[in-house]
Amino acid sequence: MKFKLILLISFFFVAKPTTEETVFWGQNGHRATGKIAESHLTKKAKRKIDKLLKGQSLAFVSTFGDEIKSDRKYREFSPWHYVNMDLDETYATAEKNPKGDLVTGIYKCIAVLKDKNSTEEDKNFYLKMLVHFIGDLHQPMHIGRREDKGGNDIQVQWFGKGTNLHAVWDTKMIEEWNMSYLELADNAKDLSKKQIKAIEKGTIEDWVNEVHQITKEVYKSVKVGENLRYEYSYNHFGIVRNQLQIGGIRLAKILNDIFC
Repeated sequence: MKFKLILLISFFFVAKPTTEETVFWGQNGHRATGKIAESHLTKKAKRKIDKLLKGQSLAFVSTFGDEIKSDRKYREFSPWHYVNMDLDETYATAEKNPKGDLVTGIYKCIAVLKDKNSTEEDKNFYLKMLVHFIGDLHQPMHIGRREDKGGNDIQVQWFGKGTNLHAVWDTKMIEEWNMSYLELADNAKDLSKKQIKAIEKGTIEDWVNEVHQITKEVYKSVKVGENLRYEYSYNHFGIVRNQLQIGGIRLAKILNDIFC
């Protein structure tokens, strides 16, 4: 009986189903971005967001966009998590997905939140989606090539276990550091007001093009089938941390503008 109880407990704590396709920046990555954003909000924006989310934090709702993927009624939002671009393209020159993309998704969220006629239910939904999409925008492989699905079809190994390039940047490097989202947020770089202002500048399209420059380097950083280990994390985790922080600052900028 005791042995069966141990097995049952082990099942609940270990045997959690995971699929790389359902994770973007991973939970810790998205939550870190949400937490960082909270520290850059104005008091007015904080009050309005707190009321709209009924006390839930930006960190808590940041994974909502992935959590609803298993529900078919939300399938229309699937293309909004990424932008497909060839490496020599900009967002302006890239072929657009007729079903929308990360950029059009972000603008839709902003439009609903700014619309005085939007219902509270719609504003709640699109606010949670916006928090998630800004996180996705700053993950370089969400602005990847169409032919390999943003690195999902580029097979590599992570410490000897099979995975793909997209997953390495979404979750593997973050998981390897074994830090909570609070630790990731608390250990973000100290930036001057001038540096923060520089990060806040630009349009959504400008930010996509900026991140796409990192995407190019990510593609160059591996060979198919390569076993990525400590050296890869050492060389690239700093970029991951920067992107989480930049995403948080820019999310706060958008929310401050909406809820001014």
